[in-house]
Parts: sequence; structure tokens; C-alpha cells
Amino acid sequence: MKLIFSTITILYLCTFGTNCLAQENINQFDAQGKRTGVWKKYYNNKRIRYQGQFEHGKEVGVFRYYSAKSSKHPIAIKIFKKNSNQATVKFYTLEGVLKSQGAMEGKQRVGKWLYYHPNGKTVMSEENYTNGVLNGESKTYYKDGKVTEILHYKDGKLHGNLKRYASNGVLLDDLNYKDGKLNGLAKYYNMDGKLIYTGIYKDDVKEGKWEFYENGKPASVNKLKQ
Repeated sequence: MKLIFSTITILYLCTFGTNCLAQENINQFDAQGKRTGVWKKYYNNKRIRYQGQFEHGKEVGVFRYYSAKSSKHPIAIKIFKKNSNQATVKFYTLEGVLKSQGAMEGKQRVGKWLYYHPNGKTVMSEENYTNGVLNGESKTYYKDGKVTEILHYKDGKLHGNLKRYASNGVLLDDLNYKDGKLNGLAKYYNMDGKLIYTGIYKDDVKEGKWEFYENGKPASVNKLKQ
């Protein structure tokens, strides 16, 4: 009996010690007071908030983030590299459907980002960021993959040419922006791709003569107030 008791006691202590050791290896700091090893954080309702690994205070490898409502699927997955401040990121719905993906530096989006239609497979839009601000070309798409809009940004404002298309691929609007406002030549087309009117904008206001068309031919000229 003593032998059996001793064996049970040893097994219990070994198991208890292993569990304690495992717990002690989570949420640790190194000698410099920086986070190291595996870290897990929880919401007040005890659901997991995130899990990942640190080396000398820096995130490395895969981090998974969860909603306080559900722990079934992560709502974000970030993959960090040792020698970079950037992370590749994917955002998901509570049901685990992909919403968007791209790169982040801290909390700021950088480079190209893709956003998806509700099916999580078809791209809805693609945008380009610099330090969290829209810059360069952006596109949006219909569900069948056809382009619905092509526009350009500079420092977060519309700047440059903008084109909008019907679902059949016909060009509808051909506009130009400067610092977030309509400026320059504008052309509008009907669903058959025929020009219906054109003119000049200055700071979002129509300026000068605007020409109107019927069946692709000039119909009238309207002198607009400047």
C-alpha cells in the first residue's frame, strides 16, 4: 500500500509541477522587463483576447486576436517578422470569413490592401496606403470581378483621374480631382457609352460652357454661372 501511495503521490506531484511550469512559462518578462515567450490575454468574461509570442518585447510569428463575443474563430491574424516592424494581417468576421488583408506597421495600414465581398473570396476593392493614409490608385469591383471604379488618392484626398463603369463595362463618368475637389475636364456617358454632357469643374463648381449631346451629337450649350 505504501508503494502504491508513493507512486500516486509522485505522479500527482509530477503532473502538478508540469502544469505549474507550463503556467509559469506564459506571460513572462525577460531580465530587461520586456515581454518574452508565449503571451495570452483574456477579456473580463474569460474569453481569450489574443495569443502570440514575444522576443525581447517584440512580437514574432503568428498572433491571433479574438472577439469578446466568440472564441470560435479569430477576427484577426497577424504574422510578424523578426527583422521588420511590419506584419501581414488578415481580418475576419465572427464566422471566420475573410474581410480584408494587407500589411500594417503598428496600427497603420501600409502598401496594398484587399477588401472582400461577403463571400470572403471575391475582391471588392483594393487600396494603397502610406503610413495609414490612402495614396495612389484604388479600384472597386462588382461581384463578377468587373471594375466599377478606378480612382486616385494623394495624402488621403482624391487627386487625379476617376472613372466609373456600369456592370456591363461601359464607361459612365470620366472626372478629374485635385486635393479632394473636382477640377478640370469632366465627361458623363449614358448606359450605351455615348457622351451626354461635358464641361469644366473648378473646386467642385461647374464653370464656363457645358456641352450637351444627344445620340453622340451636340444638342445645346449652357452658359453656367461661375
